[in-house]
Amino acid sequence: MKFAIIETGGKQYKVEPGKALKIEKLGGGHAAGDTVVFDKVLLWDDGTETKIGTPYVEGAKVEAEFVEEGRGKKVTVVRFRAKVRYHKKRGHRQPYAKIKVK
Repeated sequence: MKFAIIETGGKQYKVEPGKALKIEKLGGGHAAGDTVVFDKVLLWDDGTETKIGTPYVEGAKVEAEFVEEGRGKKVTVVRFRAKVRYHKKRGHRQPYAKIKVK
């Protein structure tokens, strides 16, 4: 496999062997070193042939190693309306899962 495009967590990611990336949090309580299999492969390219799924490529899967689970940087959300004494301030940290493609 040269590269593939997978779908997980409602988003699409381009993955390559050996590449590490942060994706949406995975359910199921994975531990470091576990193998995660993604079967929703939208596109598969091996350098000579490209397969495009409708919507997914039949029989294709991508295996990755679960590295860690964490939370991203804090994002501050401020709501403010002038002249009416209305303001709200909230913070949010998006959870993520870090994987390494095999």
